[in-house]
Amino acid sequence: MAFSKAKQTERNFQVALCTAPDSDTAESLAEKMVKQKLAACVNIIPAITSVYEWQGDIEKEPEVLMVIKTDEELMGQLEELLEQEHPYEVFELISCNIDQAATAYLQWLNGAL
Repeated sequence: MAFSKAKQTERNFQVALCTAPDSDTAESLAEKMVKQKLAACVNIIPAITSVYEWQGDIEKEPEVLMVIKTDEELMGQLEELLEQEHPYEVFELISCNIDQAATAYLQWLNGAL
């Protein structure tokens, strides 16, 4: 199995993170992302706790985390989908470049998006 630098591909793949209030919401959003080809895959990690400041108060809330594999060029469309569908007034959407990955996985990502 080979490990490749992702920059050797023509695309700039991303791992994006987005929280949701519960698994049902995350699954619904993930299905829409994949169906619309905005994500190749979304992993849903249940039972996280988020601690943050909101309107002057420290909040502590249970959430689920979506780990979204996508392309940099799709981030704007992904944000638009979340603006329409996400229940939060301010939702999290952050991303990092995939600098290296298994060659076969990069090929799969390229074909899935």
